[in-house]
Amino acid sequence: MSAKKHDRRRFLKFLLASPFLAQFAEVAGGWQLPEDVITSPERALNVFEFEAAARRKLPPAHFGYIATGVDDDATLRANREAFARFPIRPRRLVDVSKVDMSVRLFGATWDSPIVLAPAGSQKAFHPEGELAVARAAYAKKHLQILSTVSSTAVEEVIRARQAPVWYQLYPTDQWAVARALVKRAEAAGCPVLVLTVDLQGGTNRETLALATRRDTRKCEVCHQGDVFTNVKTYVERKPMFRGLDVSGVTTIDPLDMTWEYVKRLRDASPMPLVIKGIVTREDAQLAVEHGVNGIIVSNHGGRAEESGRGTMESLPEVVEGVQGRIPVLVDGGFRRGTDIFKAMALGASAIAIGRPYLWGLGAFGQPGVEAVLEILRQELLTIMRQAGTLTIGEINRSFIADRGHS
Repeated sequence: MSAKKHDRRRFLKFLLASPFLAQFAEVAGGWQLPEDVITSPERALNVFEFEAAARRKLPPAHFGYIATGVDDDATLRANREAFARFPIRPRRLVDVSKVDMSVRLFGATWDSPIVLAPAGSQKAFHPEGELAVARAAYAKKHLQILSTVSSTAVEEVIRARQAPVWYQLYPTDQWAVARALVKRAEAAGCPVLVLTVDLQGGTNRETLALATRRDTRKCEVCHQGDVFTNVKTYVERKPMFRGLDVSGVTTIDPLDMTWEYVKRLRDASPMPLVIKGIVTREDAQLAVEHGVNGIIVSNHGGRAEESGRGTMESLPEVVEGVQGRIPVLVDGGFRRGTDIFKAMALGASAIAIGRPYLWGLGAFGQPGVEAVLEILRQELLTIMRQAGTLTIGEINRSFIADRGHS
């Protein structure tokens, strides 16, 4: 190694360890100083800016819950990195004065393909929690999926949304509890049931654990149990479990859940059943064979298994597996309108966002969620015009140049 290279390496090591550099936060591929953090949603240039604002406002453990992946967070990073594999092929000289971003899912038409993914415990990020999100979904006309471990009951969320929401199910290991949750969602008017299948066996969320260590509050006052150590106490605090006998519940995701369980769930309710967490062609084919009505390609935002594979890498084979017979949605790392465009080009029927709207919620409540949705809508509209696509249906594989597998 030359002396010049050695000196350069020493300087970079010094710079990376510098307290000065530690003041900076990474935002949308660039760097910003703490004083650059937005103070109102109107100032945001992109959804990344809401992350820094939420980090500033939320307690460390609560922000850690949003930020965490599992193990080394490799899958969390892979979700974002996968988008770079699919550059866009724009078309020119098309009249794009009128663009329609609407999509149709299970008989309902939505103004855009952007769905609010299920996320639990939203009052940890803002006092109004899921209600603020529901009002934002109503204002911007977006589909919302409510988590089983919501901090607000489904009936209240539907009133705030002024329309039904899809219901995401953690069935627990007690069939009576699972059936009661499904029947309650059905009675509330939920048109679609979403079964999450990617958390069997639990997860190792080290980033969350590290953030919790840094939190100086007495968290045990609110958290006498959690989903991995004391499930019974955890679910007793959740509104959807009130009135149910949860004395025998030991996990929210039964270890013995199989395709037979899926059939049992289908027989228990007339609601269309969507499975969230499918990432392979083989499982997509099995889902169709077992009468599943839709799939969400998901690795729980990098919070389930540490596969190191982004959902955009899984999407093409899942789409191939279903052969157009059922809709395929996808979540995981969506931050730009171009990300959404790429997913639609690869065959997705819609995409779901989680962290971006939680950042908006944590930073500014309902106005923050609305601003996140508006930014993504405008970015999607821009790339649709730039690519020469007038409708979502016109976005197809021809608009993507695959750089190939590594």
